[in-house]
Amino acid sequence: MKIALFSRLVSGLVLGLAALAMTPAQAAPYDTLDPVQPSDTPGKIEVLEFFFYTCPHCNAIEPLIEKWRKTLPEGVAFKSVPVAFNASMRDMQKLYYTLEALDRLDLHPQVFKAIHEQRKDLTQAKEIIDWAASQGLDRQTFTDTFNSFGVQTKVSRADELTKSYHVDGTPTIAIGGRYLTSPSNTGTYQGAIDEADKLVKQLLAGKQ
Repeated sequence: MKIALFSRLVSGLVLGLAALAMTPAQAAPYDTLDPVQPSDTPGKIEVLEFFFYTCPHCNAIEPLIEKWRKTLPEGVAFKSVPVAFNASMRDMQKLYYTLEALDRLDLHPQVFKAIHEQRKDLTQAKEIIDWAASQGLDRQTFTDTFNSFGVQTKVSRADELTKSYHVDGTPTIAIGGRYLTSPSNTGTYQGAIDEADKLVKQLLAGKQ
């Protein structure tokens, strides 16, 4: 493994461990946001998954997230929010939003696989663009989208959400602008999903 990649993966591990730093005996199953955050999807309960690609815990929970999101009812809007705790993570935010803009989020799980199983360094633009081309995406179209104003706007919004939701570790799930839960609250990955699902159902039932 290249030294640069190793150092970034270690950084990802340290930051990701913030989400597992507490035991269930030390934490409530969820935290309450004050003030309540407005939704970007009016009329629906918004669920936000804060993640970053090099986080090993985000990699571990992602299959559970994908399974759960398919079960969410019509009145719920689910969004993934890539975070950047430092400048070295910025291009990975752009990677996610480029895939979204190109309607190729089917490759989202493949990014995790490339980083955590194949040990590819996808933290920088050049490597990201090379990887995207290897997945069959048109290199120029991907590059233009990656550097577009639209993607940068979404990155800026992700930064705003990370700050306003006080996210300091990943994975973190926000529910209805009111609650946050994570494996640090529940002790397990599935526990965080179950707690988020419970909170979604409470809000759908009008209970806050």
